[in-house]
Amino acid sequence: MATDFPAEISALRQTYASIREVSDLETLRAEIAGLNEQAAAPDLWDDVERAQGVTSRLSTLQAELDRIEKMGSRIDDLEVLVELAEGEDDADTLAEAERELAAVRKQLGELEVRTLLSGEYDPREALVTIRSEAGGVDAADFAEMLLRMYLRWAERHGYKTEVYDTSYAEEAGIKSATFKIAAPYAYGTLSVEQGTHRLVRISPFDNQGRRQTSFAGVEVLPVVAETDHIDIPENDVRVDVYRSSGPGGQSVNTTDSAVRLTHVPTGIVVTCQNEKSQLQNKAAAMRVLQAKLLEKARQDRQAELDALKGEDSGSWGNQMRSYVLNPYQMVKDLRTNHEVGNPAAVFDGEIDPFLESGIRWRRTRERVDG
Repeated sequence: MATDFPAEISALRQTYASIREVSDLETLRAEIAGLNEQAAAPDLWDDVERAQGVTSRLSTLQAELDRIEKMGSRIDDLEVLVELAEGEDDADTLAEAERELAAVRKQLGELEVRTLLSGEYDPREALVTIRSEAGGVDAADFAEMLLRMYLRWAERHGYKTEVYDTSYAEEAGIKSATFKIAAPYAYGTLSVEQGTHRLVRISPFDNQGRRQTSFAGVEVLPVVAETDHIDIPENDVRVDVYRSSGPGGQSVNTTDSAVRLTHVPTGIVVTCQNEKSQLQNKAAAMRVLQAKLLEKARQDRQAELDALKGEDSGSWGNQMRSYVLNPYQMVKDLRTNHEVGNPAAVFDGEIDPFLESGIRWRRTRERVDG
């Protein structure tokens, strides 16, 4: 069946118009202009932290504006390409227009999803922690598979990552790992991954070849910004140092450079051992602790609102995705019902369709609850 290009392009233009409206380009341009003035100030780099904040914010907003405006040009170019193909009755050019239509539709969908990320912390970078849960060595192996999945996803998008801490399990896999993804809207995008992930497979660690179910938990936090004012009195934090270790418990550092921070009032514990020095590990651990305290404050505020509304907004993140490798091959999101039949691709970082469906699902839930 031939593609109805006029109808398809009209639908793209309608979606694009709504994206422009929601994005409020005039406000975006005004903020970029203000940041450009600050960036041009001769004394900007007298305060390095502030300068980095200004330049980082400017880069993020400029990229966002360029992405939106280039999409409009791309739809215009697609229309010209279709007119050229149909005017000359050129099958090759028409096939090229089909491919470009599919590509534009996909990227426009991604751009539309970005406009749904309007939460207070959604534009932030993300701190992700993965923990093995029930399932013994299979769970530890599964946790490591998820770690690789998210790192591969970031690599596919060209996002920088930094692993702060990895706690290796005795036999295989990891007990836990914490890492940062340095990209605009990483928190808003990945926050829908929070919850319990379940793996069903024939265990490679069971000599009887039995099917095993194992679980791993994913926690996603926004990276703390300069404006958050997370005050942590020195007396509230207990600092312990110990020797960093690698897989199998072998020492990878002959000094006591690993750091464990315990926030006494809340009992929150964070560790960092992947940096080269104790000072660097302490600074990284403090950033993670600040992020956890920021999230706790947000959850406390949300609990108060839920109590006022008389609702239990509860545990939507729990049991959020199943990865089945036996007796059939499927990955299914238990909230959105989005599923694919290629777990290998998912474990290799192809999780964008799950992220997009999760973000749309969350926005629908917010509208219903709100």
